[in-house]
Amino acid sequence: MKRLLTALSIGLCTTVAWGAAEVGKPAPDFTATDITGKEHRLSDYKGKIVVLESYNYDCPFVANHYKTKAMQDLQAELTAKGVIWLIVNSVHPGHANYRTREAAQKEWNDLGIKATAWLDDSSGAIGKAYGMRTTPHMFVIDKEGILVYAGAIDDRSSSSHDPRKARNYVREAVEKLLAGQKPEVSQTRPYGCSVKYAE
Repeated sequence: MKRLLTALSIGLCTTVAWGAAEVGKPAPDFTATDITGKEHRLSDYKGKIVVLESYNYDCPFVANHYKTKAMQDLQAELTAKGVIWLIVNSVHPGHANYRTREAAQKEWNDLGIKATAWLDDSSGAIGKAYGMRTTPHMFVIDKEGILVYAGAIDDRSSSSHDPRKARNYVREAVEKLLAGQKPEVSQTRPYGCSVKYAE
């Protein structure tokens, strides 16, 4: 039992040290440039619900959501309701999965991405501030700038499932917020591929 408690304590310390973002507290502010050259500041979106999506299409878990068009449909559904959806790509420039601005724009068009913007986080600053560990790893921020959900996009940690048949935690969280309520589920374990940080 003592050994188990020690292991749990170490795990908790690691989580806290990794990222500053905590559910129930203000989401870390950031400034980033998207793939069109436009600058985005999280604080500029106060008054709106914001979804952050840790992204890397070369990850089969992410690819599954895009190849089935489930992710694009969800992006379109929520942005039509006034939600800001920001894709965060934290792959560092030295990795094979890195996308130049031109390659990212082509991928955006080819996949028919319906998010608000694709942010270049090749420095890893946003990813590390939020503790983004996997692709995908999802975050929902309410209109007051409070992080209200962090974790998996749905309840099926598979790279080949039908996302439309899964319980989608992001949709649920946003629908609750739009109804003036708190999300029933505020945190889950993210699944997917590791984020390709420089360090």
